[in-house]
Amino acid sequence: MTEQPPTFACDAMCGGLARWLRAIGYDATFDPHIEDDALIEHARRDRRIVISSDGKLFERKILTSGELPGLFLPRGMRRMEQIRYVVQALNLKVGPARCMKCNGRLIPASREGVADIVPARSLIWADSFFRCEACGRAFWHGTHWRKIDARREELARLTAQPDDGGGSS
Repeated sequence: MTEQPPTFACDAMCGGLARWLRAIGYDATFDPHIEDDALIEHARRDRRIVISSDGKLFERKILTSGELPGLFLPRGMRRMEQIRYVVQALNLKVGPARCMKCNGRLIPASREGVADIVPARSLIWADSFFRCEACGRAFWHGTHWRKIDARREELARLTAQPDDGGGSS
């Protein structure tokens, strides 16, 4: 039986981080208006790891006891510093991206299946398309995605196992 990947509940200060966790394949929820009690209950109910920079939140017994897992995110980090920190702290592997907007799974789509929402010029040159099964948005590997993919590759290297091919140098 394979272990399920972790899922996350990001607090109101971590919206950008939640989107990047989705970009590297993790189910990460975020509500900019969520109160601490609701965040804790949501994470407990859905067995999610709480991620926050709120020190007071991490004083709660449910988190200090380890009953609910959490990761305190040091304040003052920029978005990419945050995602690097989380990837390294939790040894996260980069997997298939999720919808960065709504957290839905991305499924391969045919050119015809997205022709109604993808710009005509992108339909001509792009060769792979995806659709979010939750919100219906379409994605393709264009300029924007290449930038995201470069970040995904950088993050993948943070927890990559060194090659132990047994060769000598």
